[in-house]
Amino acid sequence: MNLQKRILMLALMLMMSIATFAQEEGGNHAAAEGSGADFNAGPFIMNHIGDSYEWHIATFGDFHLSLPLPCILYSGQSGFHLFSSSNFHHGHAEYEGFKIGDNGKIVEVSTGERPWDFSITKNVVAMFFSMILICFMFIGMKKYYAKNVGKAPHGFYNALEIIVLFVRDDIAYASLGKKNGDKFMPFLMTVFFFIFINNLLGLIPIIPGGANLTGNIAVTCVLALFTFFITTFSGNKEYWQDIFWPHGVPLWLNCPPIIPIVELMGVFTKPIVLMVRLFANITAGHIIALSFYSLIFIFGAKSAGVGYGVAPVSVAFTIFMSVLELLVAFIQAYVFTLLSSIYFSMAIGGEHEEKAVEVAH
Repeated sequence: MNLQKRILMLALMLMMSIATFAQEEGGNHAAAEGSGADFNAGPFIMNHIGDSYEWHIATFGDFHLSLPLPCILYSGQSGFHLFSSSNFHHGHAEYEGFKIGDNGKIVEVSTGERPWDFSITKNVVAMFFSMILICFMFIGMKKYYAKNVGKAPHGFYNALEIIVLFVRDDIAYASLGKKNGDKFMPFLMTVFFFIFINNLLGLIPIIPGGANLTGNIAVTCVLALFTFFITTFSGNKEYWQDIFWPHGVPLWLNCPPIIPIVELMGVFTKPIVLMVRLFANITAGHIIALSFYSLIFIFGAKSAGVGYGVAPVSVAFTIFMSVLELLVAFIQAYVFTLLSSIYFSMAIGGEHEEKAVEVAH
């Protein structure tokens, strides 16, 4: 019975995912047909993976149910502005001298330039929600352990404990050793669960899920910068010596500084690799799944019969990609955390430096 319930829940989630995408695209497709134009998959996909000043929930005919979000702007000409994003969608092309430009960002009507934008967008709301959810999970886990001293956890906290121990033993301790692993554990644990939870939330098509937070390069850039600064400021004397005067390298490679330049470039390329890897993998997964789903409307615009014939195959591939993304959500959190721990190990040296270098290669 438990297995049947789980299968039923999975089927319902997949049906909700398909229905939500259908509702979202239904209005766009109808509009395209009304104007005599073919379905354009590009704007549909980019609209889904991009940020927004509102949170689209569903479409009922010509009615779009959305959650408006606050726009907080500062203009050098008119100062601060605070208003709801719904003002852009109530028959107004502009509001208080601002409009949403072709790139989806707010610009000033008079100059066409972007103001200082502190708006609470969909990605910002998703980030706040994930932070609250992570705090709720671990504060609840702490209270559970305090009430059940010496007892094994059950249910959700048992699963959470397995992941925590995995990050501690197989990532932090394996790369840094116990002493240094405990030192960097708060960051490694936080970044792992932040990426993992947001990857999972991005696969849920209904609010508060559906935001492509870890597929936003600004978010992955900030995460990579954290790793970069921690590595840089944790580096010991041997770490910097190996960069500017690598040990065991022939003199003619150190002077002129061919190898030192390559090593110094590596200091900056490592966080870039972290940033691009997470951004590209998460974004690619969403684009592939939505591309399969768009085939229904692309072929349906040519012929309704062909559209119905393609639909089962397209939906099957979409479901397959959605299930595969569950694995990718964990793998990308694991890879980012593992590489960060390896970079820390290389910076501080010590007993696990050799092992960390081997894993990195």
